[in-house]
Amino acid sequence: MREFQADGRTISAYLAVPEHGSGPGVLVLHAWWGLTDVFKRVCDRLAEVGFVALAPNLYHGKTTASVEEAEALVAALNQDVERVRGDLAGAIQVLRQHAATHPAGGRGKLALVGFSLGGAYALDMSVNLAEEIAAVVSFYASYSGLDYSGSKAAYLCHFAEDDPFEPAESSAQMEQELQAAGRPVTVHTYPGTKHWFFEENRPEYDAEAARVAWERTIEFLHQQLD
Repeated sequence: MREFQADGRTISAYLAVPEHGSGPGVLVLHAWWGLTDVFKRVCDRLAEVGFVALAPNLYHGKTTASVEEAEALVAALNQDVERVRGDLAGAIQVLRQHAATHPAGGRGKLALVGFSLGGAYALDMSVNLAEEIAAVVSFYASYSGLDYSGSKAAYLCHFAEDDPFEPAESSAQMEQELQAAGRPVTVHTYPGTKHWFFEENRPEYDAEAARVAWERTIEFLHQQLD
């Protein structure tokens, strides 16, 4: 874990860089547990396949394994959405300092990979920082009711089949909104899975679904960022 400065903000984040030192940038947004080892490992795995991955700690250091504590942390976080958006914009600046620029001299394209809470913020940021974001991967998170018409991103969404936190109606509504906005969107639902199926420290973890979702994620990121 390191601290970075951006726009007068101190951004606490985990950074993973490929062995060759640079690559396309991916911002990883953690679930409501905070920036635990699971999400740091996501960064490491992204770096292993050539991406520069940065995971900001939205809770500024706090983590939990308790649903009750997580609910309280999320409630506190969501009371100041503009601050969170500012922190995420700062994190994107930090990521740009380490990620490869475009060979033609442009700013380069970035992706967001978010889990649950982080997935919702990834979807939000794809609209609020549309010029920065080329690709969004969300794990068990939907966000309908956003105006996706200004987005410039492609979307890959992974959903659990049995998920009271994300009813099928919600994900279907978002998919329709993205399609109506003309955005490329691919949705996968994993049979027999529950919310948090990707996270190996959770009882809901499904190794096969997690493996397939990861392979799809890496293929998608290469398509959008390479």
